[in-house]
Amino acid sequence: MLDHIGLRVSDFGRAQAFFDAALAPLGLAVMTQVTPQQTGGPAYAGYGAAGKPDFWIGAGAGPPTTGVHVAFTAPDRKTVDAFYAAALAAGGRDNGAPGVRAHYHPNYYGAFVLDPDGHNIEAVCHAPA
Repeated sequence: MLDHIGLRVSDFGRAQAFFDAALAPLGLAVMTQVTPQQTGGPAYAGYGAAGKPDFWIGAGAGPPTTGVHVAFTAPDRKTVDAFYAAALAAGGRDNGAPGVRAHYHPNYYGAFVLDPDGHNIEAVCHAPA
């Protein structure tokens, strides 16, 4: 349904360091880096796997995007736990420790962190334990 999503961040270097660390356990890495010289404006980094960036951050003009929730699929609960630990170690703030959220469905296992700009970033696994 979606091809890609992007967030505007207030400090590109800080945000990139956070997402580099937080998304690594999910197998996501920077696939494309676009410089201000190339765009004539802000820098961008596109994260993804298998040769296609699906998640972008950019140092846009104005304040960062707010009120955003982005959930990344994890293959298993161990990966959700690893995402959460890596995100906290990279400066994220707890917004919901790893655990089952049975109010969504019985196998919904997710973890939530706030990135340096306050975006609600989640890793979720829908498989049974």
